[in-house]
Amino acid sequence: MSDAAGAVQAALVTALRAGLGDRVTGVFDGPPAEAKLPYAAIGEATTSDWGAKGLEGREHRIAVVLWDEGGRPSRLHALMALAEGAIDEMARELGGHSIVGLLFLRARLVRDAGRPWAGLVEYRVRTVSLG
Repeated sequence: MSDAAGAVQAALVTALRAGLGDRVTGVFDGPPAEAKLPYAAIGEATTSDWGAKGLEGREHRIAVVLWDEGGRPSRLHALMALAEGAIDEMARELGGHSIVGLLFLRARLVRDAGRPWAGLVEYRVRTVSLG
């Protein structure tokens, strides 16, 4: 079941690339070394056991961080909404795993003075092994 986290992350990147399209310069599966704004990156992720008798399951908490610059966050709000829609529609069958629960947890927008805006979108994803 250890590859469930990788399968969820790959499906998430695919869904975000389709949903955000050319509105961002890229969708990265981790913090990029160099990227032009705006872009999206998979942020913090934790995985824990979510199994039961006869059921191998994992619970994944995944954050997507969207980065943008500018004086106001209006474009970033729109990108965050698109990201949420893409995540809600992501593939549920992930090879040897299946998503059985997908829940929006929170969204947060932050900025340090003189730095880009960061928009965080966090989800809980529950998977079960099909094997």
